[in-house]
Amino acid sequence: MKEIFNPDLYHGKHKKKNFFEGWYYKIVDKNDSHKLAIIPGISYGDSEDQHHSFIQILNGYENKYYYISYPHEDFKYSNNKFRICVNSNIFSMDNLDLSIDDNDIKIKGHIVFKNNVKWPGTILNPGSMGFYNYLKFMECYSQVCVLNGSIVGNLDINGKDIDFTGGKVYIEKNWGKSFPKSWLWIQSNSFKDRKASVTCSLGNVPFLFSSFQGFLIGVTIENQFYSFTTMNRSKIKIQSLGDDIVLTVKKKNLKLTLKTFSKKDTFLLCNGPKKGLMSPFVKETLSGQVYMLLEDTQNNKKIFEDIGSSAGIEYGGDFLNAIKIK
Repeated sequence: MKEIFNPDLYHGKHKKKNFFEGWYYKIVDKNDSHKLAIIPGISYGDSEDQHHSFIQILNGYENKYYYISYPHEDFKYSNNKFRICVNSNIFSMDNLDLSIDDNDIKIKGHIVFKNNVKWPGTILNPGSMGFYNYLKFMECYSQVCVLNGSIVGNLDINGKDIDFTGGKVYIEKNWGKSFPKSWLWIQSNSFKDRKASVTCSLGNVPFLFSSFQGFLIGVTIENQFYSFTTMNRSKIKIQSLGDDIVLTVKKKNLKLTLKTFSKKDTFLLCNGPKKGLMSPFVKETLSGQVYMLLEDTQNNKKIFEDIGSSAGIEYGGDFLNAIKIK
């Protein structure tokens, strides 16, 4: 029950095969130029020779992707407060301590996270997935760990000292057997006008003997949190514009509009889980933009409007055809 009430924690201590778990750290410097996604995790296949831990790195500044594999014994975790280690690299909700030394990528340094904004949870609805965390049979679970936060510290990346102080951090995680058959993910917390963030996940989710098309959207504006989800009966529409989308979602008197802007040549092919094994089928960019408009339709009032930069945009499967939520 500890992992249910604190979804940030590691869930795989009793798993021996067909299981993955990974934590996604997105960091952007204050100048909005250097952007990294660092993804530590563990992968258990059918047999022990397929087991391994890993660190994935997306470098949005150079538009490069790296997958570093380690023995599964190099993965360590705490049962109490979230803290994992992969080889000599330490990950928590408060900081990163990195000492990555691979053939093509070397990252060393220590950065600290401040003013972390969490997705509000309750006993009935722990974390961003709410009561679905109580169900034991789902193929994939997710948790938005930190919606927005600030950074203090530097990282040495391939011999260049990059100052991330004053930048932004976002943290989420996924665990289970496989990613959904198709999905779309959008995230940005680099808005100019006001302190704001958005994270948006849509997917075709297997459930018992069928499937449903679910979504999870969290927005923060200053100190106010707004959620639009399948669970709170929000209504969503999505339209494709090439590799981009326009999305509108409504809940009572609130209406949220998101529109993405991306360049096809900035998408990187990354590894994702299928029955615990990591395979290259995830397409992601860290160099997108997302237009966000939040309105109070009852009072005809515009609550927020701006364009977020350094936006993460990711899709897998044929999401434009498969995800048709009305």
